[in-house]
Amino acid sequence: MRKIKKLTQEDLAEKVGVSRQAIAKWESGETSPDLEKSKLLAETLGVSLDDLVNYDANGNEGLSIPTKGKHIFGVVTVGEKGQIVIPARARKVFDIKTGERLVILGDESQGLAIMKADGFLEMADAIRRFQPK
Repeated sequence: MRKIKKLTQEDLAEKVGVSRQAIAKWESGETSPDLEKSKLLAETLGVSLDDLVNYDANGNEGLSIPTKGKHIFGVVTVGEKGQIVIPARARKVFDIKTGERLVILGDESQGLAIMKADGFLEMADAIRRFQPK
């Protein structure tokens, strides 16, 4: 994440209030930052503390930690009839319950998006009400 943000070890050390050597030891796995320094690292790098601490490169298809509020939930497989299983963590983060209706939106150049049907229909109704007649 430090390299993606184009920070040197010295830059990050200054922002977190430690030495460059401390950053080097954290990156090599020789030592780990305490909770307060971890919190500062997460804030500085724009990621959640949970993702910083629990990041698993294998679980993220080898991608870096997503920016705070962004998620990589993994890869799903499309079944014979087009069905996919939404990963449990995604269902938890977005509070998706069994039997809940979802809207699938598509843009041929951007891809697919999934939204809760209730929220989407409320938004569509609000837009329709404000359209000039």
